[in-house]
Amino acid sequence: MNKLSTRQKINSSIFEAVHKRNLIYNTCWEDPRLDRVALNLSASDRVVVITSAGCNALDYLLAGAGEVNAVDVNPIQNSLLELKRAAILSLDYASFFEMFGTGRTPQARQMYGDVLRQHLSSAARTYWDRHIGFFLGRGWRKSFYYRGTSGLLARLVMINANVLHRLREPIQEMLAARTVEEQRDVYERRVKHRFWTPWLKWFISQSFTLSLLGVPWPQRDQITTQYKGGVAQFIRDSVEAVLCELPFHDNYFWRVYLQGHYTSDCCPEYLRKENFETLRSLMPRLHIHTTTITDYARSTAPGLTRFVLLDHMDWMSSVMPAALQDEWKAILASAAPSARVLFRSAGLKVNFLDHLKVEYKDKQVELGSLLRYNTKLAEELHAKDRVHTYGSFYIADLPG
Repeated sequence: MNKLSTRQKINSSIFEAVHKRNLIYNTCWEDPRLDRVALNLSASDRVVVITSAGCNALDYLLAGAGEVNAVDVNPIQNSLLELKRAAILSLDYASFFEMFGTGRTPQARQMYGDVLRQHLSSAARTYWDRHIGFFLGRGWRKSFYYRGTSGLLARLVMINANVLHRLREPIQEMLAARTVEEQRDVYERRVKHRFWTPWLKWFISQSFTLSLLGVPWPQRDQITTQYKGGVAQFIRDSVEAVLCELPFHDNYFWRVYLQGHYTSDCCPEYLRKENFETLRSLMPRLHIHTTTITDYARSTAPGLTRFVLLDHMDWMSSVMPAALQDEWKAILASAAPSARVLFRSAGLKVNFLDHLKVEYKDKQVELGSLLRYNTKLAEELHAKDRVHTYGSFYIADLPG
């Protein structure tokens, strides 16, 4: 492990404390519309994806993947995907959407006890036995999408906006906008000058705040060193790109936190009524594993064709470089010829990967000599990213 400074040790402790016993992500924060193009899935594909909230694992099934393996070291994230799978298998569509679309239902506890619990692993049962109340719509966080650490932060930011800065009406006007020009006009006239206060800029730059979002200190440091203005300016520029440059009417990533719920015409594909029965029929193709990417790749049969690694290598490269080498050794050993890898980074440019020494065919080589990047497509897709909070997006093929 790299030797950490005192500040880095403190930030690591904060991050670990936040992540150890909590649901972090209540929804996926990666745009699967990009992934569908980049992955070009077919029935012959065996996909490995870090689970997060499980939304995109379900999306890849709908996109045609023959097998999707959702892998996460956080058992709580996998428990959420298990609950979604149980709901898909056992609820009618209206109840399913009420739970995961509306984000609350007074029937949550009854549905859980009567039909959902029996479909869960013992670990998932243990978690949801204590936390199914997240869906009851009670308290000051009345939606599931204001639960978990990311949901807590979203709720705090919305209280700050609606109560302290009286932005409820302007936000509703922005949600009703049908063109980018209308969005931009509302933001410039009614939101911009009231929202970005010195306190908010300070708050969103703190290690604890970023830990609630699942952002570890290495990612914060990448943004600080690579982006003029640091974390606060990066977040502001990302938000302004979403609100002023991209269509917002179908941006369910941000709208769910502004509203606390999805709508039937603005939601992930797995929540759409026309996909429900198809998704139910595809559940045998979904496999959930609580382990590391390395251990999963070592234990499965060779021939994996697609790897979706999100942004976890930002953290591993700083804190566990030897483990990152082991992960890539396992990926290379388990991958089918010309397998494709997608990953994202907080940094504007990943500078740790190409020179990573890995073992390949009994030789030590630099990983960059093996990866064939599709930079043009990645940049085209990244510009259209509805989330817009990653610094960069990569598509790379492994040797044939």
